[in-house]
Amino acid sequence: MISRRGVSLGVVSEDFRKQVIGYGLTTAQILYRMPDHPSLLQTYVWQNYDLFPKFPALQDFLNFWQKKLDGPLHSVTVAHCRLIKPTELRAVDGVFRLH
Repeated sequence: MISRRGVSLGVVSEDFRKQVIGYGLTTAQILYRMPDHPSLLQTYVWQNYDLFPKFPALQDFLNFWQKKLDGPLHSVTVAHCRLIKPTELRAVDGVFRLH
């Protein structure tokens, strides 16, 4: 829905929708071995909205990594923070006006 002034109203981002249904921001630090130099470790940071505690999006990414990429995984460290939980949303019973 677009208002007269071109400002978007009623449009919610997919990330916000995920947050409302329980997704939280997940960050994974992935250490992997360099394909040409297996004694060296390289780091990769992955960040997306995912569901705690099973992390299906991260699991899908790691499965893709193991099947399609050459650098074998060494370790994965995960951090997760819920930005907006459904319990934080509540109905407003009135309107307060400041003069």
